[in-house]
Amino acid sequence: MFANSMYGYYFSLALRSFKRNKVLTALMVLAIALGIGASMTTLTVFHVLSGDPIPHKSDTLFYPRLDPATMTGYQPGQEPEFQMTRFDAEALLREKRGDRQAVMTGGGVAIEPGRDGLNPFVANARYTTADFFPMFDVPFAYGRGWTAEDDQARARVVVISAELNEKLFGGGDSVGKSIRAEQTAFKIIGVLKPWRPSPRFYDLTQSRFGSDEQLFIPFWTSRALDMSPNGNMNCWDSGNRADREEDKEGNYGINASCAWLQYWVELDSPAKADAYRRYLTNYSDQQRAAGRFQRPANVRLDDVMAWLDTNGVVPSDVRLQGWLAFGFLFVCLVNTIGLLLAKFLRRSAEIGVRRALGATRREVFVQYLIEAGVVGLAGGALGIGFALLGLWAVRQQPTDYAELANLDGTMLLAAITLTVFASLLAGLLPAWRACQIAPAIQLKSQ
Repeated sequence: MFANSMYGYYFSLALRSFKRNKVLTALMVLAIALGIGASMTTLTVFHVLSGDPIPHKSDTLFYPRLDPATMTGYQPGQEPEFQMTRFDAEALLREKRGDRQAVMTGGGVAIEPGRDGLNPFVANARYTTADFFPMFDVPFAYGRGWTAEDDQARARVVVISAELNEKLFGGGDSVGKSIRAEQTAFKIIGVLKPWRPSPRFYDLTQSRFGSDEQLFIPFWTSRALDMSPNGNMNCWDSGNRADREEDKEGNYGINASCAWLQYWVELDSPAKADAYRRYLTNYSDQQRAAGRFQRPANVRLDDVMAWLDTNGVVPSDVRLQGWLAFGFLFVCLVNTIGLLLAKFLRRSAEIGVRRALGATRREVFVQYLIEAGVVGLAGGALGIGFALLGLWAVRQQPTDYAELANLDGTMLLAAITLTVFASLLAGLLPAWRACQIAPAIQLKSQ
């Protein structure tokens, strides 16, 4: 009880001190607030960009890569292709060396809504295979995904997002209903719950933090209907295979020398991952022996976080801004420490009298640490306001991750932690210097 009343007394002394030195107090609060605001703005953006999009499985999902290009422009040690040819993707899919595997690409499809008042529109789509849904733990509100048999049968089935279900059918269970896309009727077999991994790790060739995909269509169905994919494509050996008479699909055909597909495999143990790397090397050697591959075996098998790092999902300018912001916070804290030192040392006579009347160094230290802490907490509260303002400014920028820049619970806790840390850091040295003042010297000078 005594300790609580003493701390309350020290707090009231701090408030009185602030009233006597309003300008100085305002400068210290503003300095800390600016540092906290800048740091939390950049830290939140970094958190959005660098977060693990599927933390419970990110170490069991892998992105295999091969190097099927010609020797033209070859340099030893360079990265293999970032995507896969259709021939290789289908070959790996058939051999099923992983626990699960899926081939995919993005696309845009024209929707003809059967609902009054809605005009035709284009929706983002994902052309993929059956394991996509269980492999990435995609949540269903109604129904299910399709099967491997549906893949092989080129079934006209579709899974739609919660957003598209609301738009076309007003929400609710729409399984069994039909949707018309690209002038073809598809049967709805599943409706997703809201699902938006951030970043969209399974396809980094398009908008990494952009809008959701609204339809999921079997990959071979999309090829049978000649649906155009979106995204990057890298071709070599032009005209050698893609233009043959037996391959009518051009660069999207099974024999085309073009890398345009994403391929993922699930491996639930490090031993399986090692075995799969050996399998990729053996596969490359077999393809080179068959005359398809020309380059020496060059394979990669990155898990989710390694794949994000390889693609530089966190831009270098964001990292630089983060370091600059924390450097700015350090400068603000140094200035605050200087101001607190000047303020406390000006009260040396007061401290000397207190010490002469029996106050211990610990009591003086606690008093002035509380005063510094109140300054820091006030600056931190204002700094969180500055951070919210800074994040609002980020959301106005024309970047695909802008709308995700929000101060969520995790980052709010980080802001509070940073505020407490900054308050203690700013107050420790001034409070320690204050408690070291010798009472005898101060009393003699009076």
